Amino acid sequence: MPTFFFLTRAASLLLGAAMVLSPPTPSWSQTPSTKSSPALAVASPESVGISSARLARIDALCEEAIKQNKVPGIVALVARRGAIVYHKAFGSADTEAGRTQKPDDIFRIASQSKAITSTAIMMLWELGKFQLDDPISKYIPEFRNPQVLKSFNFAENSYTTNPAKSEITIRHLLTHTSGLGYGVIDGDERFRMIYKKAGVTDLFTTEPVRIGDSVKKLAKLPLHHHPGEQFTYSEGLDVLGYLIEVVSGKTFEEFLSDHLFIPLGMRDSGFYLPAEKTARLVPVLKPQDEKWVRYPVTFYDPDYPIKGARTFFSGGAGLSSTARDYATFLQMYLNGGVLNGQRILSRTTVQTVLANHTGDLMTGGKKGDNFQSLAFGVLTHQGQDKGGNGSAGTFDWGGYFNTQYFADPKEMVIGILMKQTQGSNNDNTGGLFRQLVFQSIDD
Repeated sequence: MPTFFFLTRAASLLLGAAMVLSPPTPSWSQTPSTKSSPALAVASPESVGISSARLARIDALCEEAIKQNKVPGIVALVARRGAIVYHKAFGSADTEAGRTQKPDDIFRIASQSKAITSTAIMMLWELGKFQLDDPISKYIPEFRNPQVLKSFNFAENSYTTNPAKSEITIRHLLTHTSGLGYGVIDGDERFRMIYKKAGVTDLFTTEPVRIGDSVKKLAKLPLHHHPGEQFTYSEGLDVLGYLIEVVSGKTFEEFLSDHLFIPLGMRDSGFYLPAEKTARLVPVLKPQDEKWVRYPVTFYDPDYPIKGARTFFSGGAGLSSTARDYATFLQMYLNGGVLNGQRILSRTTVQTVLANHTGDLMTGGKKGDNFQSLAFGVLTHQGQDKGGNGSAGTFDWGGYFNTQYFADPKEMVIGILMKQTQGSNNDNTGGLFRQLVFQSIDD
């Protein structure tokens, strides 16, 4: 991990004065801000319009889920108007070791990495490094002249293609409309076979692979469909993680540390954990014979954040974090792009990020409960009116290891639920938690 140096308050003041006289250094992605934006603090629920009595219903939900063996352990966090009003741990982090779950435990956040990668992309976009409708081949030449899958021979794992109607753009990659797939977790067996044969690295690895190596292999493979014509969940955010390296001249890990995690005070977020934090990592567990046991090595090693080569920085799935750190990231968005005295994104850029960039593609051409923004799924009025999910404009996502989050810009509410499981055990805590958070509002 790189060594970082923090400015003293005096140096910060001098720097702020200097910036009045001259523009910010162009290489900076984040800049000091005069807008009041304190870091998340703990406050009483009533001080921000939340009922303590109603919030306590979350206790009962979590305790009952553990009693019914739906999950081994949970960390839940609720914040409103910049204040954490609920942050509790329930159950066991590691049943085999008898380790109790703690609020500051570290979790693999998997696809919750995507919004962080998208944010980093938009930070570089604000610097004028590229435009959203630029073809990705302008920066990663291997993506020139994309092809769309035409036919597939299962016996030989071979295929034919047709030329794509257009190039893949950065916007396509942000919105899962590029036509790229997702290898081993793809819904189409043909693409699972194609990606495996090509040696594309999916999600995470302990092997000495770099994101650029995998992305260049991916660039040579056929697409599900013509770019921009359909929504297909994909490895596009891994491609963008590599784009960040190409454009910034830093490793993706260094860029996130320097320009996002350190400025926001997200001290427990990153791709790989230092030795002093490994004991806080929650193991991935699965249900077996009425018990929770460690998830085995399959196409990935679940211990990737603490061992192995530590060289693969997956923009789509590779980060680990805590409930509080992720709440900090979401609070920056609720604040209009600023937190802790640091302007990460312009308020106007946040508006762009949260806008609908796919129409109804995400729902097959029909009006749905959510649309796809540049970083999140966003709740529509139709989704709002069904109840229990928040206001229209609430943004959310989840992770492969059973983590969920949402943030409501109208109510200024954040909800985060961290678990670490694989394999179904009828866990319905994500939706019920969200429902209980909104019923606790009392103003």
